[in-house]
Amino acid sequence: MPKLQGLEFWRTTLREARYVVAPMVDQSELAWRLLSRRHGAQLCYTPMLHAQVFVRDANYRRDNFYSEVCAEDRPLITQFCANDPEVFLKAALLVQEHCDAIDLNLGCPQMIAKRGHYGAFLQDEWDLLEKMVKLAHEKLSVPITCKIRVFQDVERTVSYAQMLEKAGCQLLTVHGRTKDQRGPLTGIADWEHIKAVRKAVNIPVFANGNIQHLSDVERCIEETGVHGVMSAEGNLHNPALFEGSSPPVWEMAEEYLEVVKTHPPSTLSFVRAHLFKLWHHTLQIHQDLREELGKVKSIEGMTEVSRQLRLRCQEEIAREKEGVAVRPQGDLPFPHWRCQPYIRPPPKELDPNGKSECSEVRITSQKRALEDSDGTPEVLSKNKQKKQARNPYKNWDPESRPKYLMCDQCGHPKGKKCVFDMCRACCKKKAYQDVADCPGHDIRFKTKADRRKAEEEEREEREGSPQGTDPQGTDPHDGPQGTDPHDGPQGTDPHDGPQGTDPHDGPQGTDPHDGPQGTDPHDGPQETNPHGAPQVLPETQATERGHTPP
Repeated sequence: MPKLQGLEFWRTTLREARYVVAPMVDQSELAWRLLSRRHGAQLCYTPMLHAQVFVRDANYRRDNFYSEVCAEDRPLITQFCANDPEVFLKAALLVQEHCDAIDLNLGCPQMIAKRGHYGAFLQDEWDLLEKMVKLAHEKLSVPITCKIRVFQDVERTVSYAQMLEKAGCQLLTVHGRTKDQRGPLTGIADWEHIKAVRKAVNIPVFANGNIQHLSDVERCIEETGVHGVMSAEGNLHNPALFEGSSPPVWEMAEEYLEVVKTHPPSTLSFVRAHLFKLWHHTLQIHQDLREELGKVKSIEGMTEVSRQLRLRCQEEIAREKEGVAVRPQGDLPFPHWRCQPYIRPPPKELDPNGKSECSEVRITSQKRALEDSDGTPEVLSKNKQKKQARNPYKNWDPESRPKYLMCDQCGHPKGKKCVFDMCRACCKKKAYQDVADCPGHDIRFKTKADRRKAEEEEREEREGSPQGTDPQGTDPHDGPQGTDPHDGPQGTDPHDGPQGTDPHDGPQGTDPHDGPQGTDPHDGPQETNPHGAPQVLPETQATERGHTPP
């Protein structure tokens, strides 16, 4: 069957999906995708996978993809970050049988993407991106899609989208923010860029940004003309967003935990993060349970914390019905116990000196111990207090920790018994260069080299001597003049008696088994054979036993 492309791919394979769950690192795992599909999502993306790690690490492939292959989880698009065409293709080939398309992440704005040289930090390298998309389009059996961020200039954004379409991209997701709009500077997504891209290309376009309610979805489709709308943070705080409802948080939390029991993620941190998002507004009130949720280390423990949050919320609802005053709702559109989006506070405006309040907060809120007036530490920072609660038996006093001498090469603690007076890593490099041993670190390069040399010499010695013959015709086990070392003097057998007689022979060389005068006890009278024939001793046998032949 030929590979579907463009609008035909969207209509047939993706079933005209309009409600899309975004790819989210450590958040859009199988259990969350299945929950979102139950509540209106029509298409889901996997979390972003690192193509290079995916190709080389079988455990990474198993934990992050193969263990989550599920027939219910379709249509599905697998997203990779990559900066090498060949590596991207190899990774895509490993998953193309288990998904409906491969997506190239060109929208991640985080610093880890900058250090790894992928995501939105590739948007100026058009030649590289064209090669990656074109190679994947030619070699894969499923379509290639891309997720991008916009430039400041609308025209450059449109040219960027047209370049990807020409290279072979069959569906484009446009996040209406620049790569600099992240964290406290996230701001509002610009739908005008998305609208311009939608008009300029002939492939399906999804919009991403500013999606918090179902009404936002409908308004975005109407204003931009896109084929579908993708939600990330809005979906995390309310997985029923595409249903247009805001159910009680405990309903979504309990349903998610039930799905997790059937499809457990590779690590509990995924589950913990989802519960923190769902219960975000309630946990601002019940700080004690927030701390407890951060400590528990099992699904059962997380379920219990969620249950306690539900009971507290239900008690509050009961008091409200009785007319008892409850906490003010604040700026939230719904009570804190209902699923609703988290609105990021807008960035602070610059003062006349060109500095923002954010920078002041960042400077004064660094992780450090609180100090009293004389400058001595009073308590641990909040972050260290949490760590101490999770590890109560760990020594947190820096003064009482053991002191280590540091390696001169790298600054890491050096080994106490290292012959080179280095840390293990530097010692290993040094021992490898010098072909030396370090018993302190159990590094044995010299020992192994000597063993290999001895084995090679022994093998060469065996291969050098002719098989079946010995030098000069003598056996190396023979004594002088080729005599057997087991032989007695003058080549006699040590088992022989005096003058070469057999020790088993009787006096005068007679056989002890013979009768008197050398007769065989089995013989009849006059040395006759039991069958009647006279017994005649062969000449050779008689000679061997010391008899003189007649």
